[in-house]
Amino acid sequence: MGKDEKMIIYQVFTRLFGNNHNHCINNGNITENGCGKMADFTAKALNEIKKLGATHIWYTGIIEHATQTDYRRYNIRPDHPAIVKGKAGSPYAIKDYYDVDPDLANDVQERMKEFENLVQRTHRSGLKVIIDFVPNHVARQYHSDAQPDGTSQLGANDDPNYAFSPYNNFYYIPQSELHGQFDMKGSAAEPYKECPAKATGNNRFDAYPNITDWYETVKLNYGVDYQNGGTCHFNPTPDTWTKMLDILLFWADKNIDGFRCDMAEMVPVEFWEWVIPQVKEKHPDLLFIAEVYNPAEYQNYIFRGKFDYLYDKVGLYDTLRNVICGYDSATAITRSWQSLGGIEKRMLNFLENHDEQRIASDFFAGNPRKAIPGLIVSACMNTNPMMIYFGQEFGELGMDSEGFSGRDGRTTIFDYWSVDTIRRWRNGGKFDGKMLTEDQKHIYSIYQRILTLCNKEKAITEGEFFDLMYANANGWRFNEHKQYTFLRKAGKELLFIIVNFDHISVDVAINVPSHAFDFLQIPQMDIYPAVDLLTGKTESISLLPYKATEISVEGYSGKILKIKL
Repeated sequence: MGKDEKMIIYQVFTRLFGNNHNHCINNGNITENGCGKMADFTAKALNEIKKLGATHIWYTGIIEHATQTDYRRYNIRPDHPAIVKGKAGSPYAIKDYYDVDPDLANDVQERMKEFENLVQRTHRSGLKVIIDFVPNHVARQYHSDAQPDGTSQLGANDDPNYAFSPYNNFYYIPQSELHGQFDMKGSAAEPYKECPAKATGNNRFDAYPNITDWYETVKLNYGVDYQNGGTCHFNPTPDTWTKMLDILLFWADKNIDGFRCDMAEMVPVEFWEWVIPQVKEKHPDLLFIAEVYNPAEYQNYIFRGKFDYLYDKVGLYDTLRNVICGYDSATAITRSWQSLGGIEKRMLNFLENHDEQRIASDFFAGNPRKAIPGLIVSACMNTNPMMIYFGQEFGELGMDSEGFSGRDGRTTIFDYWSVDTIRRWRNGGKFDGKMLTEDQKHIYSIYQRILTLCNKEKAITEGEFFDLMYANANGWRFNEHKQYTFLRKAGKELLFIIVNFDHISVDVAINVPSHAFDFLQIPQMDIYPAVDLLTGKTESISLLPYKATEISVEGYSGKILKIKL
C-alpha cells in the first residue's frame, strides 16, 4: 500500500449483487429467487464502484461453501440440508478450499476461469481484489474435489480415536455420534449422521451443538489442546499449518491483492507469525486483514502475527454506533482512539459489514442520515483504511425477512435474495440512477463526496491528526456530547473538521489550543478563507489560540473546512 493511497474497501456480497429478482419469496431456492453472478461485475459496474471512491473490492463468498442447491450433475457432492444454514448456505462453511462457489458462475464447469476473469476485470478498472480466507472452521461435510495433485484431504490421515492429536486436522469426540440439538433431518429422507462427532467451529468440544452454535461447521486443529489447558503443540509444524499455507498460496497465485481472514483470533497467533511471512516472500504486496474482537490481542496480531490491518469493531464501530444512537457522548470517540495506544493506522474502520446491522434498519439508527457524522469521523480522522458495505451508500434498510435470516436488520448471507437499493442502482446493468429515490441519490452523493475526498486530500491520506475535544470540554457554545471536532494537516494544507450528531443545526465556538498551533505549525491569523469540501462553499474563520473559531453546522451533518496556510 503506497503512502499516497488511503484504502477504501467496498465489501460486496457477490451472490446478491447482480440478482435482479424483485419478488423474492421467503426461503426461496435458486430457481425461485435467482442468484447474482461474477459476470455481473462488468467493466461498467466496476467503474461505478470506483467512482464512489473505492480502491479495493472485497468479494465476499467466493470460495465454495455448503449449500442446499444440488450440483451433482457437475460432480459436486451434495450437502445434507440439516447442516446448511439457509437454502444458499453460509459462505463461512467452506466445502472446498480450492474451488469457487458454483452459484456464482454462468458456466459452472468454468467457475474458476470466471473468477480469474473477474480478477482481471477488476484490475483493469483500477481496483484491487480482496477475498475471504476462513481458517478456523469448515463445513461439516468438507470434501475437496478440486485440490491440486499431491494434496491430501483435510482429515484424511487423522486418527479419530484421539480427541486431540497434534497430527490431526480436526478435533473429535471419540466413540460418540453427533447429537445436534437442532433439526438433524431437515428436508432429507434420513437424518444427518456423524460418527465420531467432530468439535463444532465455535469451540464446542462435545457432541451436542445447538441452534445458537456454528453447528454447520467443524473446528480445525492448529495444534492447541483446548481441553487440557490450551497447551500448544507446534513442534513439529502441525499438518493443518502446512495445508493452510498451500491454500493461501493457491489463491495468492490467482493475482488477488489481499485476504480478509475470518475469526483470525480463533487461530493461534503463532500460525500467522509462521504463515504470513512465507506468503509475503512470494507475494510481498499481499494484504492480510484480521477479523478480531479482543483489544488485548491487537498488538500481538499486528507485531507478532504480522497482520497489516485489524477490524476496529469493539472500539470505533461500537463507539460511533452508540453516539449515533444517543447512548454515549461524542467524547467517547477520543477515548476510543486513545485506547489503541498508537496502532490507529493499523485498524480498519467501518460502519457496516455483513455481520452488523444496517444503519438505516430499525435495529440501528432507523435513518441513514443519522450516520453521516460518524461516516466523516470514521473516514477522515486517520490514514487507515475505511470500508463500506454494498447498499450502505444508498441507505439500504436490511429489513427484509429472507428465510434463514429473519428480519434482523442485516442483509442475509444465508439465502437467495435481491438487495433493493443495489437492484435499483444497477437498473439492469445501466447504472443510470433512474430507479433510485431522491433520498437514495442524496445519501449516495454524500458518501461519494466523503469517500473520494479521502484520496484527493493529502491531509487525510497522509496528514497529522489533532483531537480538539480536550480544549472544548464544557464549552459554552460547544456540546461535547453531540459534536466532535479535530484537525488534519499535511504541508500547507489544514482541514478543520466538525461533525454534529444532533438533529438540530448549531452555531458552535471551538477553541484551538496553543499546543495545536505548535504541534501542527499553524500560523495564527484572524481571518482565513476556508472551503467546505462537502459543499464547495467558502467561508471565513479565525485561527487564534485566544479566540474561539465560530462555525455553523447542520443537524446530522458536518463540515470539512480546507484552509491553505
